[in-house]
Amino acid sequence: MKALIIEDEKAAVRNLQAVLARVAPEVEVIEVLDSVEDALDWFATHSMPELIFVDIHLADGSAFELFEKVEIRCPVIFTTAYDEYALRAFKVNSIDYLLKPIGEEEMRAALQKLHHLCAPRTDGADFKQLIHSLQKAERYPSHFLIPMKGDKLLPLAVDRIAYGFIAEGQVKVVTLEGKVYDLPQTMDELTERLDPDRFFRANRQYLIARQAVRDIDLWFNNRLAINLTLPTAERIIVSKVRASEFKEWFMGGNK
Repeated sequence: MKALIIEDEKAAVRNLQAVLARVAPEVEVIEVLDSVEDALDWFATHSMPELIFVDIHLADGSAFELFEKVEIRCPVIFTTAYDEYALRAFKVNSIDYLLKPIGEEEMRAALQKLHHLCAPRTDGADFKQLIHSLQKAERYPSHFLIPMKGDKLLPLAVDRIAYGFIAEGQVKVVTLEGKVYDLPQTMDELTERLDPDRFFRANRQYLIARQAVRDIDLWFNNRLAINLTLPTAERIIVSKVRASEFKEWFMGGNK
């Protein structure tokens, strides 16, 4: 099986290749790429590999940019240090989602899963069925039930949420009307439960709704400062690495 690795951390590449050599010597790594730009150039001149290992956070942006610009027709195994993008990953042919550092057991299980899903044939028809099964429509909640004093639950419509943030360890959401509510979820859990076409995790502290974005400032070192229609306790900064991902999301590139 011919595999492509897209990873910008040299230590992670060495670990991945070493694990593959021990667990699946039949997997031949045909190329190692370290950026979205290099991957786009590679796919423009090469045929599709049989498997792709890709990190989500690359030096010049998010790996999801690649999937928005190239029709990937083979299975994908994500390798990442973060677990907040698992739901989105399984929309783009993902067989598995492995957290670094990757061990032999995790790799063996991922490849066995690939084998079972693709057996007995690995032609285009089988991959179409595989991709269809991996891209099942996700259902996201339309409302949250907010615990209130007096043993009450307050319904909160998701489409009224302007942004979520963390203050002193507590996750809070702010509505378009400016009301603030505490949520029992962690920020990672909240991110997973909300539709990524409508909400963007700007950084570790803030999750924002597209409809609440007023304008965007070009910030230092190619970062972005997001200004919302409501005031925030601190400036919302999107890193240089994720600036392109934010722009694509805001223009509807995730749909």
